Amino acid sequence: MHISKFFFDLPTKLIARFPQKKRSSCRLLILNKISGKITHTKFYDIVNKINEGDLLIFNDTKVIPARIYGHKNTGGKIEILVERILDNKNILVHIYSKRPLSLGSKIFLQKRKNSTQYIEAIIIKIIKNEAIISFSKNNFNTLDILYEVGHIPLPPYIKRIDEKIDYEYYQTIYGKNIGSIAAHTAGLHFDQELLKKIKKKNIETAFITLHIGIGTFKSIRKTNIKYHTMHDEYLNISQETINAILSCKARGNKIIAVGTSTVRALESIAINNNQNFVPYSGKTNIFIYPGWKYRVIDALITNFHLPKSTLIILVSAFVGRQLLMRTYQEAIKKKYLFFSYGDAMFISNDPHI
Repeated sequence: MHISKFFFDLPTKLIARFPQKKRSSCRLLILNKISGKITHTKFYDIVNKINEGDLLIFNDTKVIPARIYGHKNTGGKIEILVERILDNKNILVHIYSKRPLSLGSKIFLQKRKNSTQYIEAIIIKIIKNEAIISFSKNNFNTLDILYEVGHIPLPPYIKRIDEKIDYEYYQTIYGKNIGSIAAHTAGLHFDQELLKKIKKKNIETAFITLHIGIGTFKSIRKTNIKYHTMHDEYLNISQETINAILSCKARGNKIIAVGTSTVRALESIAINNNQNFVPYSGKTNIFIYPGWKYRVIDALITNFHLPKSTLIILVSAFVGRQLLMRTYQEAIKKKYLFFSYGDAMFISNDPHI
């Protein structure tokens, strides 16, 4: 399938550049994937669209302060994007510099709250377009240092530097396992008030962890999407979550994934174990595109995604490309806000919505 089939024109004014102060007050487009019916409401109303006994599965990853600014020994400016924390002293990074750095180079990372102070690091390994850097600062672990020098890695389409508001709103309220360089954006719409209503209605909840990597920002370069190679992402699914999935299926309720990262995690365990649902901790690089047979989920909560992205392709595989692209045109017509800080969709096959 040609990548151009997943393109759409989006007015720049519909790209959300700031979060809404009340998370659950964003707009919600509800799509019935069977009938094609579209309805419009607010996100806090989603509790009325989910049945008692259904299972909501969230990704409890938390965003690293992954964007770092600094300079080389020569004074030349660099920008770093953290891909992964390796251990207490080392991180895997992408370094953006006018000239490539060599093994053993010292770099100086600017503190976020005091731009005249720096923390020293050294490049100890170079792997293609990535590098491993090690911190020389004693009595501090990697995460402590990242909170000193790191900025929230807002996506490039937001077109602004991170601000105080982003340190709260570019994280979900339930995130606890730090490791992502992009937000689990579908989860940004849930606040404590909404989660209390979900619990009161006896809607079940469970969690997976999938750390979203730098590949989420990368565009597909192949004209035929089936030749695209996905990046690795690290995930963990516990026995508790497996039990919740099996119980939900046994009683005939629906499994609702919150976000495309949750979908990738759930479908990964299904395909890796031939639909025998067992706990898993490791990496996944599955690419979900039209023709994929979904094995776990019945419904999906997601944001509106970039054209030609792996995320819009994943959603197309769930709902059908033509229906999804028509729905996106309706969202544009109704002036929904798109991307990370934008509005949300709920896609279901429930005939009552």
